[in-house]
Amino acid sequence: MKKLLSIILVLLISSSAFAQGDKKPIIGISSTWGGGIATSAPLTYVKSVMRAGGVPVVLPITDDPELLSRMLETVDAVIMTGGEDIDPLKWFGEEPRPALGEIVPERDAFDIALIRMAVAKGLPVLGICRGIQLMNVAFGGTLYQDIPSQVKGAFVKHSQKAPGYYGTHSISIEKGSLLNKQIGLDSVAVNSFHHQAIKQIAPGFKVTAYSKDGIVEAIEKVGSSKVFGVQFHPEVFTANNVDTFLGIFQYLVEEAKK
Repeated sequence: MKKLLSIILVLLISSSAFAQGDKKPIIGISSTWGGGIATSAPLTYVKSVMRAGGVPVVLPITDDPELLSRMLETVDAVIMTGGEDIDPLKWFGEEPRPALGEIVPERDAFDIALIRMAVAKGLPVLGICRGIQLMNVAFGGTLYQDIPSQVKGAFVKHSQKAPGYYGTHSISIEKGSLLNKQIGLDSVAVNSFHHQAIKQIAPGFKVTAYSKDGIVEAIEKVGSSKVFGVQFHPEVFTANNVDTFLGIFQYLVEEAKK
């Protein structure tokens, strides 16, 4: 009985909040592959959305366009998460290089469809690490399959051996860009866990931040305040109560409310 009363109380409080117009936007988080037997997303993304005032919902991988469309009808914004390398032959017409890492065809297909459909529906979209790379590839850009073997003069360690909430290299941010407005800085130390990066920027997008060795660290869709991505992992800082990049998620949540 006590448990039932608690549930009723929670429902009453929630109903009251919704009645007062305090409904929080629902933020869809793209699922990791999980070996094909699990639907999940790192808790850092979930915590970051909650800290920013949104309701996190993990979007399971599917190859059904109608199901994907229905899922996107239930969310107010989308976060594309990090993860495996992207198949270069399938998605930007390059033969795989020896240093290419693990690829997951099922996840590639889902993520590409998800990001294209979300943008077409006018939803705010944030791409993180693999997510920014997918954003670029989905709209006609290309990638470096492996920074150390492809980028001459690259000297920054882009796959750090340090805690995720600790920034190990600096980036320069374009003044007036979305990222600049979100965090209020034009230079900042970021974390780094990748060996792929944007090479040719997709048509309709622009680069808004670089590392000191010229690797793309942030992009945004030209003429849009809703579609943007970062190469680093702001969610790890935010989930660990480091507020440097909390503004990225707060901005996404505010855009989702619109």
